[in-house]
Amino acid sequence: MRRLEFLLTLANLLTFCILAIPWLQAIHWMGYLALITVLTVGIQILVEGRRWQMVPAYSLALIFFLIWSVGIVMPGGIHVNRLIADPGVGLGVLALAVSVVLPIVLPIFRFPRPSGPYWIGTLTYHWVDTSRHEIFSADPNAHRELMAQVWYPAKKNSSSARAPYVQGVGALSPELARLAHLPGFTFDHFKYVTTNAVASVPMATDKPTYPVLIFLEGLNGFRQMNTFQVEELVSHGYIVVAIDHPYAAASIVFPDGHQVTGWTKDQMEPLTQQSINPAEKAPIVNGQTLKNGNIPYFAQDVSFTLDQFTALDKTDPNGILTGRLDLQRVGIFGISLGAMVAGEALHMDPRIKAGLMMDAAMPADVLQAGLRKPSMWITRDADTMRLERQRAGGWAEADIAQTLTTMREAFNESPPGDGYYVQVPGMFHLNFTDIPYFSPLAPQLGFAGPIHAQRAFDIVNAYSLAFFNRYLEGSPAALLADPAKQYPEVLFEKR
Repeated sequence: MRRLEFLLTLANLLTFCILAIPWLQAIHWMGYLALITVLTVGIQILVEGRRWQMVPAYSLALIFFLIWSVGIVMPGGIHVNRLIADPGVGLGVLALAVSVVLPIVLPIFRFPRPSGPYWIGTLTYHWVDTSRHEIFSADPNAHRELMAQVWYPAKKNSSSARAPYVQGVGALSPELARLAHLPGFTFDHFKYVTTNAVASVPMATDKPTYPVLIFLEGLNGFRQMNTFQVEELVSHGYIVVAIDHPYAAASIVFPDGHQVTGWTKDQMEPLTQQSINPAEKAPIVNGQTLKNGNIPYFAQDVSFTLDQFTALDKTDPNGILTGRLDLQRVGIFGISLGAMVAGEALHMDPRIKAGLMMDAAMPADVLQAGLRKPSMWITRDADTMRLERQRAGGWAEADIAQTLTTMREAFNESPPGDGYYVQVPGMFHLNFTDIPYFSPLAPQLGFAGPIHAQRAFDIVNAYSLAFFNRYLEGSPAALLADPAKQYPEVLFEKR
């Protein structure tokens, strides 16, 4: 709850007490609290912005003001039968409770300051790959286009306004709500959520260049969905670029205003399964047969991104990235569908030196060829997946077997000394994303596992940073040597 929201809630509570407790009404000046409360509504809306979670508080303030106004106009008051007054007090208590709970359950959440020494800058780019047809579009002239967001180590700039968590909330919010089976306005308050990044600030200058990491979202996700992880890596000296895969992301709004809404899981799943477990009869999309499914197509987005980074390193129109990208040290990481694509891109593109895959099955061609580069898998055990099924649905036994078996197989074929398999019991699938920040009730709603949300973030961040430090920075990583005493719940294996 924001400061003025808290102040409004407190004022409502005090005003209610004055109206409900007769002896308090004898204190003349306290009657003006109703006027102060309704004025607080206006100030809160002007300064912090209105959001639907505060509507009960706004309504109560108005009702209390009207009751106070009647008392001013009619000093003798209105006689109210006790049979009406008592239920009225009860309804008032209930309304107060709702006005307190709603903004707490769906808060304007904050991201903790990451642990690294660097501040964070961010930029957004729109790219069109004119060499590729957009296979998910029925328009034969459509080309593949991407929205990409870059975060980079920045000079300290504590006075600048923090960048918003997501862009285009008006388009993204209804899609996220639809996926969660909630009203379309549920996540509209994301427009007030900010990050630790500042837009377009100068890059840090203590190093000539910084290694590059590519982040890939899950199906029906959005490029900022792992801000907790991205910001931690950037604060330790990495440039991270996240791309929205059109038709896999929940929603993308391009600069010219047109919007691409993601395909549902039911629509996308046959194409994904074709990449993992190819069928003889391959699926067809807009007349094109996808023999290898959708994962290789999405992996081409990664290669195109690296091509764009090569161009930006020569000339960045923003004047920030020019000459600062170390494209000899490139890593990749992803969650769910993004982890599958990360594995594929690590296999396909020789420019990528190391990959971190989180909680997803691996494509068939990756298993067949084997990943011959440093690789890490972070996941959880089968029992935790079954617990998630009980609380939130999904994760049929076939899905559990496919996910764990293919990750384990890829790990077993990774280079000796350069493969890592990390299991974190108690983590649900969404614990690998920012979603536990969305509500303190995430565990009760099945959106997070029994592990404490911040503990899960700390574990993912620690192993991510240790892995990329080891293989892109060449730094010693004690965390990768043996099971860690500071993370006793983690089941750690290495090749």
